[in-house]
Amino acid sequence: MDRPVLSLTGMVLNNQSPDHGNEHLAVKRKPEWLRAKVPGGPGYNRLRKIMDEHKLHTVCQEAGCPNMGECWARGVATIMILGDTCTRACGFCNVKTGRPGKVDADEPRRVAESLALMGLKHVVITSVNRDELPDGGAAIWAETIRLSKQSCPRMSIEVLIPDFEGNWGALQQVIDARPEIINHNLETVRRMYPAVRPSAKFDRSVELLRRVKEQKGVAKTGIMVGIGERDDEVLALMDEVHASSGCDVLTIGQYLQPTRNHLPIERWVTPAQFDSFKREGLARGFKVVESGPLVRSSYHADHQADSLTDILAKRVAPAPVASHT
Repeated sequence: MDRPVLSLTGMVLNNQSPDHGNEHLAVKRKPEWLRAKVPGGPGYNRLRKIMDEHKLHTVCQEAGCPNMGECWARGVATIMILGDTCTRACGFCNVKTGRPGKVDADEPRRVAESLALMGLKHVVITSVNRDELPDGGAAIWAETIRLSKQSCPRMSIEVLIPDFEGNWGALQQVIDARPEIINHNLETVRRMYPAVRPSAKFDRSVELLRRVKEQKGVAKTGIMVGIGERDDEVLALMDEVHASSGCDVLTIGQYLQPTRNHLPIERWVTPAQFDSFKREGLARGFKVVESGPLVRSSYHADHQADSLTDILAKRVAPAPVASHT
């Protein structure tokens, strides 16, 4: 073969090899408005002790959430069930990928017991994707919700669920367990799905939200910005999602590249632009919009639940008894 006119070797990213340091895509330096609180304090230590004793995982730790210090200090955390290994490899996520271990049938009980010890008003429960399971882990999801409700009858439950690969019977198990809020994140705009969520489908995720609302559930979704989308695409997503599903809550936060092996940050979105997104979302009919540089899907979830008190009350209120007089 002829000698190549141009070599692209030096332009290929090789984030696994220490011998190719110059080929790494460096993580961008954070602006001042993205400084998070360092974990610590009595509330943080108490919550961590309970998690460790009950051998529970949290997405706060696994995904390296920047708000862990603030949230744990307030006694708020996001429990992650079905293990700590995901069957998908999304380009933005820091949760480890691989072949998950055996399903822990006792996990729902331990989650319920730990929540009783925490004495929370509101909890968020999420999970890794378990695509190797016929129901995607829906049975464990439903049992966790039911036992947690029995253990903590005054606590509201928000679940952040996977798409179950479009298995709507599996989704129905979660809906039938009656969590107060069902969250499923879109993560990004339609155009970016092949790079950001290669194993997911935008329309499938919107359909999940629609099915939740169809059964009078409270639906929530969230996206990241700064990963390559345009502002007009974010507005188009708002229009489509609200028109198609009637979703109640939308969260918008800055994408933060977890490691050099993840998708790069394309831009830092300013606080002013996040404020604009919030105004636009509310104008389009979302009941609650949480928009800011450090916002994550579980950030201030307890406050969001308080804002939705009237909606939740109408949803769980018993139907009036018909009069025969």
